[in-house]
Amino acid sequence: MSQLPILVGLDIGTTKICAVAAEVNDDGSTNIIGMGSSPSLGMRKGMVVNIEQTVESIRQAISECERMADCNLHSVYVGIAGSHIKGFSSHGLVPIRGGGEISVHDVERVMEAATSVSIPGDRVLLHSLPQEYIVDGQGGILNPVGMSGVRLEVDAHLVTGAETSVRNITRACEKCGLHVEELILEGLASSKAVLTDEERELGVALIDIGGGTCDIAVFTENAIKYTGTVALGGQNVTNDLSLGLQTPLSEAEKIKTMYGCVLSEMVDANEEIPVPSVGGRPARRLTRGRLTEICGFRMEEILLLVDKELEKSGYKSLLGAGVVLTGGCSLLLGVEEMASEVFGLPTRVGYPINMEDGVDDMVNNPIYATAIGLIKWGVEKLSQPGEIDQPELVETPSFWERLIDKIKNWFSAIR
Repeated sequence: MSQLPILVGLDIGTTKICAVAAEVNDDGSTNIIGMGSSPSLGMRKGMVVNIEQTVESIRQAISECERMADCNLHSVYVGIAGSHIKGFSSHGLVPIRGGGEISVHDVERVMEAATSVSIPGDRVLLHSLPQEYIVDGQGGILNPVGMSGVRLEVDAHLVTGAETSVRNITRACEKCGLHVEELILEGLASSKAVLTDEERELGVALIDIGGGTCDIAVFTENAIKYTGTVALGGQNVTNDLSLGLQTPLSEAEKIKTMYGCVLSEMVDANEEIPVPSVGGRPARRLTRGRLTEICGFRMEEILLLVDKELEKSGYKSLLGAGVVLTGGCSLLLGVEEMASEVFGLPTRVGYPINMEDGVDDMVNNPIYATAIGLIKWGVEKLSQPGEIDQPELVETPSFWERLIDKIKNWFSAIR
């Protein structure tokens, strides 16, 4: 049996939970060996509102992934999002003794200086991301190790989250017997999967349109410059359809997926579609034009709010590579064209790129961009000191073996 390291990306979204497992080869390439998904219950706008429902949803996704991968999964890289996420810039400075060569330790010192800022007690630091290093006044340096100087500075982007939200997501994973290797901002993870180096250098905004939120990450000169969140997403489109078409939420989601469009010129407005009713009433038929009107109105509102965030960032004029959309709602017909018009920038839908053999066509989808990006994040961590818990490979776990595992996990959780 394979002894290659196995990493798991767990995307805990508002409407769905996705788990993707991948083997990591010696050269750093990955082979997808398992995937699982389940409806997300107990989450609202990226935050846990019912931990038991969230635990059950995570367990279903992980179990499905384990069956496909033929192994028990014990550790995960988890995506985190929500309106509670806040990003801001910070600056750090340290002297270099004797004007000598800058070492890795010096880089660690200057990043510690940048992160030694006052953070409210109800918030935790998720990421400290260097934007550029400055050596004796010379900026634009991406890696100062080996250079000579007497003063090292760094401009960094710090990302924080609400402590209760972070604790609840971590606790939900632990209740499933999973160790959380790291919590990663979902927009940052998605960028690992869908952006090219050229886009990062030229300037690009990644817009991850999830079920409950839109996560924004702006990159220029190969560094992250801004992160933001709009507390609206695909679930708002579904809610509007449910009310406007007077149909259950589950049916509204199906209609959105099958017939959804945001631009009237891209569909036959007189085409009729079946719409199930509520309360046992007979199904009705409504025009595609009415459906498009509802979807388009809400999606335009969401994109206009995202555009305001881009303007607020101060980097919109520097987005030479335009905008990349990802997430499930980016697949709605016409969203790419509407976004290009709203932003006034070239726009494309981002699919996972640079994936190796073993990738299933089902994973090559913007819906799985965050989970794939989490795996790529983990691959980078593998090259750093420290070990990652590995899954226990098994032939074919029996019912009793799985039951014993669950009992062990339960006892571990209550100790």
